[in-house]
Amino acid sequence: MELTKLIGFGVAGNFAGHLEQAGEASDFVNVKVKDAIQPKAIFPFYVPHIENSFLNVFPISHDRIQFPSGADNLQIEPEVCLICDVEYENNKVKALQPCEFAAFNDCSIRRPGARKISEKKNWGSASKGMSPQRITLDKFSSGGELDHYHIASFLRRNGECHAYGLDSPAVEYSYFHETLLNWVTDKMNHQQDEGPAEDISALLRAAQYPEKVIISIGATRYTSFGEQNFLQPGDESVVVVYDARRYNAEQISQMAATGEFTGEGMSLLRQLVVAA
Repeated sequence: MELTKLIGFGVAGNFAGHLEQAGEASDFVNVKVKDAIQPKAIFPFYVPHIENSFLNVFPISHDRIQFPSGADNLQIEPEVCLICDVEYENNKVKALQPCEFAAFNDCSIRRPGARKISEKKNWGSASKGMSPQRITLDKFSSGGELDHYHIASFLRRNGECHAYGLDSPAVEYSYFHETLLNWVTDKMNHQQDEGPAEDISALLRAAQYPEKVIISIGATRYTSFGEQNFLQPGDESVVVVYDARRYNAEQISQMAATGEFTGEGMSLLRQLVVAA
């Protein structure tokens, strides 16, 4: 699979409390939602073929984060991403079929004055991360493989390892399974260019209606350390999506501390933060 051919979207506000911790809840005060737990919007982080836009730069790396010049407030956003097949009908998204999942770092610059969510998400190559270990998804409904996985994240700095995000079961996403897919499909077809959100159907058209999409489905809440500490060159970011039937949170924490991850049943993303 050539990832540069896939369009990339993220889901904003799909874990209770994350936007507040990230200082971004105020961006969405005028966004109308049908219920209190509904995510706020979807946003693009990569759009192949689009002209005259920073979004045409492929931002995903398996092993590094390019530290942006002039920015000192960069945070890990630990997530699960879904690789989905897209079915169209009359240039509208008819259905999404998830086929794989992986650990994802929707790394973000905290830019209080940004007009659009995407302006905080893609500052060039290696501004995002996805594990090279993609796990086949048997189904994206209750009882499927992903239901058994947790998301954990760590920052390794100066020989010390700090938990960055709270260890979180994937099933704690506010919108998940068919509810999430139906909502994302609706946003792909109907989300407008309003406030921090963008016209997604126009971006799909610019991307020439790609057959597959990467959807990062939302970041977990932070630990107090993660909320208060930003990335620096020389740090290592670790995001691991692991099978909680095989490992507990303490075992994963020990692996992160030693830097030695072994065994099956995990999707691991390790990225070194490098100066521009």
